[in-house]
Amino acid sequence: MQESLKLDVALEVELGDPLIAIEFLVDNVNLSKSRLKDVMNKGAVWLQRGSAPKKRLRRAMSDLKVGDILELYYDEQLLSIRPPKPTLMSDDVQYTVWHKPAGMLSQGNEWGDHTSLLRQVELVFNPKREVYLVHRLDREASGLIIIAHSRKAAAYFNRLFQDSLIHKQYRIEVLGDLSQKAAEGTISSQIDGKDALTRFKFVKYTPENNSSKVDVWIDTGRKHQIRRHFADYGYPVMGDPKYGKGNKNREGMKLAAVALEFPCPVQHQTRRISLYDTVKSP
Repeated sequence: MQESLKLDVALEVELGDPLIAIEFLVDNVNLSKSRLKDVMNKGAVWLQRGSAPKKRLRRAMSDLKVGDILELYYDEQLLSIRPPKPTLMSDDVQYTVWHKPAGMLSQGNEWGDHTSLLRQVELVFNPKREVYLVHRLDREASGLIIIAHSRKAAAYFNRLFQDSLIHKQYRIEVLGDLSQKAAEGTISSQIDGKDALTRFKFVKYTPENNSSKVDVWIDTGRKHQIRRHFADYGYPVMGDPKYGKGNKNREGMKLAAVALEFPCPVQHQTRRISLYDTVKSP
């Protein structure tokens, strides 16, 4: 099997170089013009100009200046991925709520952003609305995510998260019969030296694949908190590629953010958005 091409280059614009982005790249990178345009469009080319923050350079005909630095991150395999489509669940103009499918990044990285939820939402509304990511889900997880459409709305939701006023509910499947240990309870072991609290309620056991469905609420937001807590508890999340043993699953990781509850800045009342009828926090 032929190994896919991968490039990571930084190029400085010098006197005598073309001062149009695509022409400069064609002269300096051994890729076709059409492929370079695709790389730019998918967010894998960055412009560093002086002390200004580095930003993605998407427009092929962008003007360059001597001293500019262009960084190109080309991963043939990654750039060939066709991302799944998110589903719009609610549109309140100032913000939208989306169902992110499993396998989709919340936001891009230096190697591109075309497979991310943030970029997909930007393409839906471009150029009518700005997009701001105010929280994330793991790539392997699915579920509800809020996207803000102004700096003011983004600041509002950031404050809600800081003050723990956005309540998220998850539905997971774990290996084993959790009811044998507890029908409901809390897991409070520290994560990376910080306090972490996870509450759960057993829903259903399926003997065919020895797994339990569980509703989960977290009062802290540590990295991979649910996954790490349940693996340490002895009931790892099914399909988790990083934590647990014996929990492989052909259908991927069974962790979904299924409900959000928060004070709405538009309707000025508490909103609850759910993928289906879910019980509220105990």
